[in-house]
This record gives sequence, C-alpha cells and structure tokens, in this order.
Amino acid sequence: MLAESFVTHSLPKSQQLGAWRAWYDTIFDVTPALSAEEGFTATNSTWTIPGLTLSSVASPANTVNRTKTVIRNNPVDHWVITLSKRSVSDVATRGFSLEAPPGTPFVISLADEVAIRRREHDERMQILLARDSFETIAPLLDAARGISLTTPGARMMADYLLLLEKNLPALPPEDAERLKNAVQAMLAACLAPTAEGVAVAKDQIRLTLMERVRQAVRRNLQSPSLGPDKLCREAATSRSQLYRLLESEGGVANYIQRRRLSEAFSMLCDVANNRSIGKVAEMLCFADASTFARAFRREFGMSPSDVRAISATGVPPALAPKRPTATDVPRTFSDCLRAL
Repeated sequence: MLAESFVTHSLPKSQQLGAWRAWYDTIFDVTPALSAEEGFTATNSTWTIPGLTLSSVASPANTVNRTKTVIRNNPVDHWVITLSKRSVSDVATRGFSLEAPPGTPFVISLADEVAIRRREHDERMQILLARDSFETIAPLLDAARGISLTTPGARMMADYLLLLEKNLPALPPEDAERLKNAVQAMLAACLAPTAEGVAVAKDQIRLTLMERVRQAVRRNLQSPSLGPDKLCREAATSRSQLYRLLESEGGVANYIQRRRLSEAFSMLCDVANNRSIGKVAEMLCFADASTFARAFRREFGMSPSDVRAISATGVPPALAPKRPTATDVPRTFSDCLRAL
C-alpha cells in the first residue's frame, strides 16, 4: 500500500492554493471562498492499492468544478464516494442537484461534469474506485450517482468509511492486499442489500456495528440510563443484533462495566485528576465506592488506590491483558480482511 501526505501549511500563503491545485493534478478546478493571497491551508493523506484510493482531506471553504475542459485534460473516470464530516455539500452533476448534510455519503463519477457549489471549511473522507477494478458493483455505483444517500445501508457505509480512515494508517501490508475485496463486498451490501451480499460482508458489517456500539458506550459512560435500549437507539441496531455483537464480551452489562472500569483506570492514572476515588465511582455510575473497588480489583488485579499511588511515582501501571474471547469473532479490522 502506498501512503502519501500533502500539506500546504509550510508554504507562503500566496503559493498555497497553486500547490493544492497542482497536487490534484488538474482533476478538479478549486476556487477558494477567500482570496488566494489570504492563503489556503489544507491537508490530504492518501492510501492507495491498485484500483482503490482512500483520501482524508481537510481544507478551507471552496468550490470545486470538473468541467468538460478539465475532463479532456485529465480523463480519469473513477467513481468517488465522499463523506463530509462538518459541511453541507451542494453538488450538481448529470442534470441533478443534491445537498448532502455532514455524515451523509454521496457518489459522483469523474467521467461526468461535476460542480460542488458550496463547501465550508471541512474535513472529509473520500474513496476513489477504478472502474476496471470494481466492475462487479458498477451498476450499483452508477445508480447511486448524484443522490444524497440516506438509507440505513448508506449510514452503514458512512460508518465503514470512517472505520477505514481510522484503521488504514496501521494496516499491515499483507492485509492491504485484501482491502479491495473487503470494500467491494461492503459497498454491495450497503447499496443494494441482499441476503447473499450481506452474508459476504458479514464480518465487515459486524466490525462496523461494533464500532458504533463502542462509540455510543464511550459517549455515555457517565449516563445512568446507559443500557440495551439506549445502545440500540444510538448504534441503530436491533436488540438481538446487539446481544450477538457483545456475546463474546460476556453480554451488554459486562461490556459496559468493563468500559467504565477502563475509563476509571485512565482517570486514576492521570496525576492531574484530583477527584476522590468515590467521586470517580459516582461519575461512572457505580452504586457505591465498595462495589466499584471490588469490580476494579477483579478486572485489573489491584485496587483503585494502588493505581493512584503507583501513578504518583511517575510510572503509571499498564492495563492488564484483555481477557480471551471467542476466536471465531473478528476482533480487529485486519481480522475482517483475513476472513474474506
């Protein structure tokens, strides 16, 4: 896998926009909302395997055009799936207009004229797919062009793109070779769900759902109402699916408690955190300090006061190794790629 990064920050302001345009090599004509003399500080990180590129971008407000002239100068015809994190994308292509809110993916083809008429300061994830490498799902991608994708499958796709962005920098080279098939299976399952397609992408779907659950738990560690109902709502999954996801973790309640204990461990390791152990237990919704201390010792083999005392020496204790779980459940992104 080829990893590249480009930033304009170190350049003189008057040169930043020109450098950014050159980086894109005439694929798009970029026009900033402000004068080019005011600078265009932007970053782009890409990860490429044959036929597929993932791109993580942060840039100031701008408009983007791919006109007939631009297409003639650079006739690449990849599909592009874009997920903006902060900005509405106002897009015109193929005679259609769409507004994609933050977190809503949309598909364009670089074979078409495209105008992104408004984009505020934004961070976004894009995946570029070569037509020759994704012929199997070509009809699905063509059918999705110029549409703001808001179905449950599209939300799953958005979460999967964010999961790719999170995991790619540390992905072992041997797993990168499996990435194209994994992405193709997941996109097929999201764009046109069928029993067969979902079965092929089951490990990708499971990992994406698990990431949703993990984030929902993280957001609600201090909420007394955190439980199956809240997790189902925030992770957009059914109760039965939630139970299956967390079966290898000992169930929903056990998973939540272990995440709370891990958060408590981090808080007690932080020498700048002067909250009492009882207050930490209360914040993380334990019934009382004694219940918290017993659970903490079972999980880490030491008491909360031991962790605080050791941390005060300047060498915080390491978390105990994770308990073994069922081996047939993918635990990491790489596990899912190996399952294909």
